[in-house]
Amino acid sequence: MADYDYDEGGFMALYFLLTFLIIVLLILTPSLIPSWQTSVARHCQCSECLEKRRRIAKGSWKLTFQILSKVSTIAVVLWGVFFAVAYKLLTTKIESKIYDPFAVLGLAPTDDEKAIKKHYKRLSIQFHPDKVKLAINQTIEEVSSHFVDITKAYKSLTDDVVRENLRLYGNPDGKQDFKVGIALPPWIIESSNNGYVLGLYALLIGGALPYLVGRWWFSSRQFTKDGVKARTAETFFKSIKEEDSVDDVVGILAKGWQFEADFLSSPSEETSRLEGLVQATLGSDTWDKFTNKINETTKRAVILLYAYLLRLPIEDSSLRREQNSLLLHTPTLLTSLLAITLSHNWLIPTLHVMHLHAYLAQAIQPGSDELLQLPGIKDDDVATLGGSRDIKNVFKEILNRGDNRGEAIKRASLRWGCLEVLDLQFKVIGERIITPSAVVQLVFKLRLVSPLESSGSTKSMGPLPSETDVDTTKRTATAESERTQAFLNSKKEAEDLQPVDSGFGFAHAPYWPEDRRPSWWVFVGDQKLNRVIVPPVRFTDVPYPSATPDSSAEKTDRLYKIQFQAPPTVGAYTFQINFVSDTFVVEDVRQNITLKVEDVSALTADEQGAEDEISDPEEDSIAGQMAAMRGGPVKKLAVSGSDDDESTTDGEQSSGSDSDSDSD
Repeated sequence: MADYDYDEGGFMALYFLLTFLIIVLLILTPSLIPSWQTSVARHCQCSECLEKRRRIAKGSWKLTFQILSKVSTIAVVLWGVFFAVAYKLLTTKIESKIYDPFAVLGLAPTDDEKAIKKHYKRLSIQFHPDKVKLAINQTIEEVSSHFVDITKAYKSLTDDVVRENLRLYGNPDGKQDFKVGIALPPWIIESSNNGYVLGLYALLIGGALPYLVGRWWFSSRQFTKDGVKARTAETFFKSIKEEDSVDDVVGILAKGWQFEADFLSSPSEETSRLEGLVQATLGSDTWDKFTNKINETTKRAVILLYAYLLRLPIEDSSLRREQNSLLLHTPTLLTSLLAITLSHNWLIPTLHVMHLHAYLAQAIQPGSDELLQLPGIKDDDVATLGGSRDIKNVFKEILNRGDNRGEAIKRASLRWGCLEVLDLQFKVIGERIITPSAVVQLVFKLRLVSPLESSGSTKSMGPLPSETDVDTTKRTATAESERTQAFLNSKKEAEDLQPVDSGFGFAHAPYWPEDRRPSWWVFVGDQKLNRVIVPPVRFTDVPYPSATPDSSAEKTDRLYKIQFQAPPTVGAYTFQINFVSDTFVVEDVRQNITLKVEDVSALTADEQGAEDEISDPEEDSIAGQMAAMRGGPVKKLAVSGSDDDESTTDGEQSSGSDSDSDSD
């Protein structure tokens, strides 16, 4: 029988505390160990990106030191408590003795029963309470207890019943009660403290818990699934128009900050200076257009956004951190804005939102020359480059001038990544043609190359193969067809990267406050109607295996696919497939492709039979009845003996008529 008691010594509580400290320290301590691993080879090595990484490293170390100084203090205190508790448990002696009758009598385990009886007789005479003379500070109870222990030990060795109890239960008295210490102080159950304990429970369960749950619930309701506040999304929805330009999108983006920017600090002299520079650069009319009927928070967001796009230096470190926080939150706001434009299926505003990602990544004002993305190229340099808009030509021209910026541009081109569309086709799984309302897979094959070796958005066909290469060409085409079919039958939206493919790494983006991994959108649109036909899908990790701009380096590619439903009517539909970069300005790839929807009659008899067998349910089945109610096709069942039944019925009717006439 167990007797539960409160742990007056606190040993159970110490073990519980030690276990809790181990769990916390195992989670906390690894975060204090700095990671020295880096992937320098996957970063841009131009001078501007190197300076950016030094700046980020300096700021991150300072921030990390501030965080670690707080976290490490907590960790040191917890480690101190851990060692103190461990030392307390190690040095505390817990009495847990095994009953040994030989030790009580002072005998050896090898002594026989005769020796035991003789020794007990001597001890009983010596320690009998009637014969012992009490010493100083000794009581008769202590003497009696000692004599009882001697007698009990003697019986444990000589009496069969007592010896069996000792063997079974470890005690000569048989089965004993045991106590379990509960790691709670005894004052909790004292009647005088019942009111305080119940009041504490009521405060925690009836007050603190509902408050925390309610706070979480109401705060989560303020945000949409895109991660922005509901009032921000409402502002975007009311502000965006189909005819908006990219500058208008910037103004709409800034309006969202009146609800999002809780961390914006108070105005300062640095803010006023930036406002003057931005206003002078944009012009009074444009500035008044942006700042008309907006609050101070929105105005401050516009100032910081355009200060970044115009690459204006900020001296105040706190204001620079505020600008970085604002910039790092803009992709979330743009995602919400993109969802709103897609809800209307507007093509042009959708492109503006996508392009704004790249403008922000490269710190270029919308409408400015895309050559400003190159390291060392300023506004004055653009006018002297002969009106060229091709990076390869710009690189050659700078090299011909002997300009020292050529090496920096060459390094930046390695982390630029021009998208090449090698193949683009519509497929239907298990079908030879595309029928009305069929589920269509748009399969496309992509790779990235340096702009210095890019030859366009589509793969060059090259010279015609010689007769000796015909077999090799056929085998290659067969292998590619099998590869495409295997990927088409899989459930993956992107083909697995091969071990030799390294992906792109981090892009050339010297002004963005973090390392940026580029991605692209692909969607189907109709430019004439200004409509998005198939919503965009974002993809990344396009293969970029070449480490140098060497045209002889082996290049790999990767397959992707998106799914949509074909038009419900037969015909040829010309769509524009758009590939839009979220990191590089004007790095879009557009291709027109015709989707031919054919009638089911174009299928062979076997193909049509297979389709009918699968698609048309039988008339007497539940699926057939539901299809008939919807007006869909069903399989008619042949009624056996219908002719006989009809003839019999007719005969009955005729005979009936004859009988009537006879009666008349």
